[in-house]
Amino acid sequence: MSLLNGILGQVCENATVQNLAAKVGLSPEQVEQAVAALGQAHVAEGDTVTTAAQQTGLPTDKLQEIIGHIGGEGSLGQFASLLQQQGGAGAALGSFSKLL
Repeated sequence: MSLLNGILGQVCENATVQNLAAKVGLSPEQVEQAVAALGQAHVAEGDTVTTAAQQTGLPTDKLQEIIGHIGGEGSLGQFASLLQQQGGAGAALGSFSKLL
């Protein structure tokens, strides 16, 4: 979780997986899955939220809530970019996709 917390902290002040989980009513594990899936989906073809919902099984309204809490689509784009910089998209996102 520390990699994800570090990246979230760069995108949104005082953001942690635990804080985000409490705000949206999900477990920290579900938030990890959601944020990783949103990061992957943001750089892929198709609708980001729909793709992430298909990957995680989480409702689209919860995923929209998460996007809102991290600062919207712009912050999600920054988050996806930061994940790619952490050893490449496959390496950084691969560790989170194991949770999916």
